[in-house]
Amino acid sequence: MAKKRNVEGENQKLVVNHNQFEKENVTCNYPTEVVAKCDHLVENETTFSQTDIEKMIITVRGVQVLIDQDIARLYEVTTKRLNEQAKRNSARFPLTFRFQLTKEEYNEVVANCDHLQSLKFRSTLPYAFTEPGIAQLSSVLHSEKAIEISVKIMSAFVAMRHFMIQNAGILMRIAHLEHHQIETDEKIDMILDKMEANSPKQQPEQIFATGCIWDAWMYVSDLVRSAKQRIILIDNFVDDRVLSLLDKRSDNVSATIHSRYYDQFQTDLKKHNAQYPAINFVQLAHKNHDRFLIIDDKVYLLGASLKDMGTGLCAVTEMQASPNAILEMLK
Repeated sequence: MAKKRNVEGENQKLVVNHNQFEKENVTCNYPTEVVAKCDHLVENETTFSQTDIEKMIITVRGVQVLIDQDIARLYEVTTKRLNEQAKRNSARFPLTFRFQLTKEEYNEVVANCDHLQSLKFRSTLPYAFTEPGIAQLSSVLHSEKAIEISVKIMSAFVAMRHFMIQNAGILMRIAHLEHHQIETDEKIDMILDKMEANSPKQQPEQIFATGCIWDAWMYVSDLVRSAKQRIILIDNFVDDRVLSLLDKRSDNVSATIHSRYYDQFQTDLKKHNAQYPAINFVQLAHKNHDRFLIIDDKVYLLGASLKDMGTGLCAVTEMQASPNAILEMLK
């Protein structure tokens, strides 16, 4: 099935409208979209260039912001002190200056930003500071470092805005192409769903005319592939073709053959199990006339030995009997 794509560019906002924010004392319902444009940054770096700061800027709720943890690194203070100062001066930091990420926004930021992976270990949701909020920080932290870094941060925000404006046309075209790609993926999904719905289903009863060797082989192959837990074959006469057939099962499905002992088959089985997932062998206590194939909790009656299916007129029938009832009779 075609996979839906999570397109980062589709959610990028080229124009920031600060009027989308509510007043601080009003409950706000924001979209949870988060667009992160961030490359990996060297941890514990003490000198940051404007380019380094630009890499820290991400877009949340359609607004370019810096996360409190990154700002603390830039100002060389703890994240706790940074937020304490903002909280003490809450009148200076309305929602257009500073807001706390929602759980959904937090998950997006952590998923998309390598340098913010350590946020996973925080017990509280981080805060995001917009450009005017960061400008306000320099006035509450009261340090020369804060003033120096604030200048670099403002320059980085300006550079990012210029980049978005200069490349707005390109970004819009990319978003348009990606939107059409999503629509194409959805149409492909619909086609594949219809194909699956209209494809022929495996019948519980199937009759094979003489010479229909390939049809019989493919039918039993599909039965083997459908197994989720186990396959048990009860057949007096088996050979290496049966081993090849059972190898079509999934890796986590066990396979067991109840059959008569033959030296050649035991040699084949030993060599097979040395290379491929093991197939178990159980010696039949007595000769049985009919053959059975157990797929998980279903029992199929085989009208011919599995290796000879289709060479003569034969049938495969799903039975109502339980697997345990059949296995008990083998003892």
